Amino acid sequence: MTDHLPAPSEEALARTVHEIVDFVDAEGWEQPPMMFALVPTVLLAASEPALSDQLDAGHEYTPILQEAFPDDVGGGSPALDEFLATTSWPESVAGCALVQEIVVLPPSAETDLDEALVPLLADPLAADEAARTAAHRHPDRREGRLIAAVLRDGPAMALLQLRPSDEDDPFAGIELRTYDDLAPNVISALYATLEPGDND
Repeated sequence: MTDHLPAPSEEALARTVHEIVDFVDAEGWEQPPMMFALVPTVLLAASEPALSDQLDAGHEYTPILQEAFPDDVGGGSPALDEFLATTSWPESVAGCALVQEIVVLPPSAETDLDEALVPLLADPLAADEAARTAAHRHPDRREGRLIAAVLRDGPAMALLQLRPSDEDDPFAGIELRTYDDLAPNVISALYATLEPGDND
């Protein structure tokens, strides 16, 4: 079976990410973080024949939504952080993807954040909470989704989807953006979950 597994490629990852984006967008906004396991479609079809009619044979990978994270207290994301720090996927999982809603600020907001953080730098937790609060209160903030995905021993992808404003065309398609060095820490954390562990 391993001879028939797809070779990791940017094209295959992009197809899977767009499938995830369509799924998440249909769920609407104000959603908790969502984690997906990316499983080779041929492997899933072989192990779960009853699902064959639901699988897209034209896609190398099938995203499988994982259980929701526990509700977090205090506005942080300790459950997500713990998941990323402790999870090791089995070999049958070829990659993973994380979708989470974030606050996007313009470069001009950096001074405002610095003013909120400098007095608290000795306490990382307090600084993190202050940064989050300042970002949510900033008048120029935009809500968005960060979509980050990686393939084991393969490429990575990070995309940003801004939440449409009242002025945007409601019938416009989903606009995805990417930037140099977007979410490198998230990408690294996702790769770390694919390193060999106790589950392999």
